[in-house]
Amino acid sequence: MKDRKTVWLPYRPDQVPGLPDGLSYATWDGSGTLPGDPGDVDFLVAPPVPGAERLLAPVLPRMRGLEAVQILSSGYDHMLPLLEEMPAGIRLSTGRGVHRDATAELAVALLLSLCRGLDRFAAQQAAGRWRPEFRGTLVGKRVLVIGYGAVGAAVAARLSAFRCETVLVARTARTTPAGRVHGTAELPALLPTADAVVVCAPLTERTRGMFDAGALALLKDGAMLVNVARGELVDTRALVRRVRAGKLRVALDVTDPEPLPSGHPLWHLPGALVTPHVAAFTDAFGPASLDFVRRQLNRYHRGEELENVVLTTAQASSGERAA
Repeated sequence: MKDRKTVWLPYRPDQVPGLPDGLSYATWDGSGTLPGDPGDVDFLVAPPVPGAERLLAPVLPRMRGLEAVQILSSGYDHMLPLLEEMPAGIRLSTGRGVHRDATAELAVALLLSLCRGLDRFAAQQAAGRWRPEFRGTLVGKRVLVIGYGAVGAAVAARLSAFRCETVLVARTARTTPAGRVHGTAELPALLPTADAVVVCAPLTERTRGMFDAGALALLKDGAMLVNVARGELVDTRALVRRVRAGKLRVALDVTDPEPLPSGHPLWHLPGALVTPHVAAFTDAFGPASLDFVRRQLNRYHRGEELENVVLTTAQASSGERAA
């Protein structure tokens, strides 16, 4: 029997001040050779890199003694296929909150860019044209924030500085200190009233394709849609049709498919602004993720409940997809 439980980190242990002394650490960032026997690993902090599931696919099945997997993204849909065949009892925790401020910042920046026409002005600058335009403002606009988790709450807080009329929407209706949260069942009545929609909801079986052709058609002509959640929440073909018809303006940090192929119409369609899934990639991620990992491993060492546990294996195969 091991004297200490083993943790694999994507960072060197000396980069994470305050780690508990009673655990054994090894560094694996997804590259190079494995630092030991995967079967000895009790707690895995997954590499915080795009496509981490591809790195984990050949390694995770060998971690038969695993107790917990910590990812540093908010979404976890990419992990579900990997966990379905793992032994029962493994906890999966997300990095919910780590990316909150950076993602909310980009969401509002994208909305402002659409509203003030910064995408059009950038194209005019590239062509050397000086063409002043009359543009709208966010002041007084009715903005639906879809998904009232950490990111949605941070988006709503920032929109208040622009004196927007912010409408909060989540899976279930409730009252919070920030005000009323509408349920998604109310979307058919809410969408026609919106000047803009900011999508922050997690990807689940309930939310996949929630913005299909019918939902997009409910938006008024000239409405704006920003997606910083997951591309699969929106029907891309229907979105392209609405943008091409001049009915909708969109700013997307996430797409379906992703990466967006070079010949895809969204790259060059007037009224569409695309960023390559970069909301969380800021200089704030390092300190925030290191602090979160330190807190989580101290909880683990003390036997306390972990933060942000979204499922325990056996739930994954039984269809548990709650957000």
